[in-house]
Amino acid sequence: MSHLEWPRRVAALAQFTVEDVNIPVLATSDDHHLRRVLRAKSGEEVVLTNAAGSWAFAQVADHGLSRVSDVHLDDAPTPTTLYLSPLKGDRSEWAVAKATEVGISRIVPLVSEHVVVKFKGETREKILSRWRRIAQESCAQARRTYALEVDEPVRVADVPDDVAVADFGGDPDWRDVYAVAIGPEGGWGATEWAASRRRLSLGPTVLRAETAGVVAASILAFGAGSWGFGLGATSNE
Repeated sequence: MSHLEWPRRVAALAQFTVEDVNIPVLATSDDHHLRRVLRAKSGEEVVLTNAAGSWAFAQVADHGLSRVSDVHLDDAPTPTTLYLSPLKGDRSEWAVAKATEVGISRIVPLVSEHVVVKFKGETREKILSRWRRIAQESCAQARRTYALEVDEPVRVADVPDDVAVADFGGDPDWRDVYAVAIGPEGGWGATEWAASRRRLSLGPTVLRAETAGVVAASILAFGAGSWGFGLGATSNE
């Protein structure tokens, strides 16, 4: 993406996902949101994406949209994954929204020993549907052109060996880490993870579970280069 295009994307009225950016057709619910909720006027500009990296600018017309730029393709981000234990109330939803905004690629609901949310049956499906909807809305707000994937839930025993675990007293070195697990309000069970599992620190303070999720997502996204910049060395000379 050209940095010259970014201010224009930020200034656009909104971003919407369409099946084909070349021939944009909004879903009925999105068209209603654009015209009734946002009260868009003819000529106002929006961003369109297929959620797979392609995007373009379009103007609101009396009926439908009119594409007003070439179709661009953003580079795919380095894959990063947050394993997130469901939390009480709307705290998980807040964490999903913020992790999406900072640039995480994938969220996997994690069923761990101290999870108090009844994550099964109809409740399970409602939570997954809600997380996916929030992720989609947050992608649009953040002008992301690649969708955040919310996977089916897994149990701790099924988490791949290369996934690190956020834990007190863990290693502060996050280099070459692209996936991390965050525990629930009650923390991890004493024997929930094998002693050989890599453990990482989230800093010197005690964080709420949802805050830990966002901090971990931020470190992952930054370390993977998703923010497009790094911290340069400072010379004392």
